[in-house]
Amino acid sequence: MPKINKYVDIDTVEREAKKDYIDRHSPFIHCAKEAKKGEMFAVTVKMGNEYPHPDDFDHYIANMALYNGEVLLARADFVAGTLGNEKSHTEVTFNIRPMGKKLDLVAHAYCTKHGVWESTPVEVTVVD
Repeated sequence: MPKINKYVDIDTVEREAKKDYIDRHSPFIHCAKEAKKGEMFAVTVKMGNEYPHPDDFDHYIANMALYNGEVLLARADFVAGTLGNEKSHTEVTFNIRPMGKKLDLVAHAYCTKHGVWESTPVEVTVVD
C-alpha cells in the first residue's frame, strides 16, 4: 500500500520551498456545494492552487481520481508532455450523476516522483 500524502494548509508552513512542494502536489476539488439528484454534476480537480507542477518525462502527474467515500467515481490518466513539458496546473472536469443524499468527495493524484496525494474532503448536498 503506497503512502498517501495529505494537504496541509500552506499558510501554516514557514519555508517557501515546503509551501511550493505541498501546494503543487495537492489536488483541489472545485464544485458547487449542492447537486440535483439524477442530473449531471461537474466536479473539477486541479493540481496545485498557487504553485504549478512540472511536466517533465520523469516528473509529472500520471493520474487523478475522484472518489465518493471509498467508491471510485472517475479517473483520468496522463502521459509526460500532456501540458507541453511546461510547469502548469493539471486539471480535469469529471461529470457525475449523484443519486444519494450527499457526496463525500475526495481526489487522489499520483506524481511519478512524489507518490499519491489526497485532497481535502468536500461534502456536497444532493437535493431532489
